[in-house]
Amino acid sequence: MTARFEAHVRDFANGYVAEDALLTAAREHAEELGLAPVSPAAGAALRLVAAAGAARAVVEIGTGTGVSGLWLLRGMRADGVLTTIDVEAEHQRVARRVFASAGLAPSRTRIITGRARDVLPRLADGVYDLVFVHHDRLEYAAAVAAAARLLRPGGLLVLGDAWSGGRLTDPTARDPQTVALREVLKALRDEDGWLPAFLPTADGLACAVRR
Repeated sequence: MTARFEAHVRDFANGYVAEDALLTAAREHAEELGLAPVSPAAGAALRLVAAAGAARAVVEIGTGTGVSGLWLLRGMRADGVLTTIDVEAEHQRVARRVFASAGLAPSRTRIITGRARDVLPRLADGVYDLVFVHHDRLEYAAAVAAAARLLRPGGLLVLGDAWSGGRLTDPTARDPQTVALREVLKALRDEDGWLPAFLPTADGLACAVRR
């Protein structure tokens, strides 16, 4: 596949489901803060899987400015609750405004400031429909272990930025985050407890259903 064709496919996928003004503004806020939110194509995929699974209880690790959270909420059931975790309170303040501007009741979100490794042990076992992870890839393994406990049977795990900026399939890329991500993806593929697939969006989504 040529680079030109790859760019054409990526642009088409990102534009196939257009983001509205609210998502565009949230994305711009993220970029101003130096964050890399999910691509529009990945956001649409998150909305799709949340809707397909009639998700009512979702955990998001990495709130950012609310881009992925808003996509998820738009696919979840009307009575669904998004529990979203981030270490940066400033980012979450922006996300809170984004959710309010979308007309979402405060009861639709549970916004927790803190490190995922400190917060996740406090969440209930086996009651979540979907866990979305989009933060430090060095902590993906711990997040996957937590998801195995948090998800109900048939629940879905989604790992964002799974291409690792294009380094995932580059054999010369040996930075700690990419190596850690490769190990997590291999474990998901090899463990009997998961049914995995890789969605090749621009940023990559690694998905796995909990058996």
